[in-house]
Amino acid sequence: MKYLKKLFNISNKEAKEVQKQEVDLSLDDLFVYNFIKKGGKFLYCLEKDEIFENVKNILLENKWKSLLVMNPKLITFLNEKEIYIDQNHKKSIPFFTTCEHLIADRGNILFSSNQLKSTKLSEFSENFIVFATTSQLVQNTGEGLTGIKTNCKNALPTNISAVKDFEINKEDDTSLNFGNSSTKNLYLLLLEDL
Repeated sequence: MKYLKKLFNISNKEAKEVQKQEVDLSLDDLFVYNFIKKGGKFLYCLEKDEIFENVKNILLENKWKSLLVMNPKLITFLNEKEIYIDQNHKKSIPFFTTCEHLIADRGNILFSSNQLKSTKLSEFSENFIVFATTSQLVQNTGEGLTGIKTNCKNALPTNISAVKDFEINKEDDTSLNFGNSSTKNLYLLLLEDL
């Protein structure tokens, strides 16, 4: 740092700023970087047909027998002969869902009552498979909330929540956060739609 200071005749503060230059990432690269850094599992899909194959492989890898699916549109991605679909909420069954937005600057996934109904995140299984598209990427939470307001003008959803951590740590389940955890073992199937 002394070298920078002498060479350019700049202050310590300016020298530190030069050392901390950030690399500008595209919106999707920033999201993926932050998502994976938090422990999320990411699968990129170019075609809709890949969704079913990836869901099937996730089920095989984890030895899961069925999926909770609350959105009837998602059933079209699944072959009911190969994957048992449960529409009755049980905490033990992995949840296959969509989301509202993908928050790039934090790597979070934003949900609302459109996906969760009136059920809290903590009342779902700790295992989530989320289907999203690249058009759902936004820079920050503010843009995500604005997007919800814009997309749902007639009936604003409630129960807006975000999954912020993707590595389950049973030791963190203290009396202060017991039952309120937004931590999920989460797989993201991201379909290119732009």
